[in-house]
Amino acid sequence: MHQFKKILPLGLIIAACAAPVLAAGEHGSEAEAQDMVKKAVALVKSAGAEKAYKVFMDHPDGAFKEKDLYVFVYDFEGNCLAQGANAKMVGKNLMTMKDVDGNAFIKGMIDLVKTSSKGWYGPYKFNNPATQGYDLKRSYCERGVGDSMVCVGTYFEKK
Repeated sequence: MHQFKKILPLGLIIAACAAPVLAAGEHGSEAEAQDMVKKAVALVKSAGAEKAYKVFMDHPDGAFKEKDLYVFVYDFEGNCLAQGANAKMVGKNLMTMKDVDGNAFIKGMIDLVKTSSKGWYGPYKFNNPATQGYDLKRSYCERGVGDSMVCVGTYFEKK
């Protein structure tokens, strides 16, 4: 019995340390990101923005949160309307937020959607919770309702 007490805590420590390593490899693909945006835009149009944004942030039954993919929504003024990974961002104006290389990526995404209605933006560097570092990311964005955009980003695979 004494031997079992020593093994169990070590097993828990190993499992806890391995979890982030496993999660780091679970990147969503560009196709999955595009598909999630299309479903998110459809939900905004069918259920209304307020209900859809709540779903994007609360993830009932795992909706709109898969691997490292999540939905984020901004209006064309740079105000965060929904953020599936960090609800503290909602209500903040992030138009001038820049990545570590000085790239104003929210403004860049908004400009892309204003000009083309949809498309890929990036690469830009963004904090990756799985690696605890700044990794290259691209985001697929489409016009939402009114002057807004709905996006899902995917991290580049490290080779």
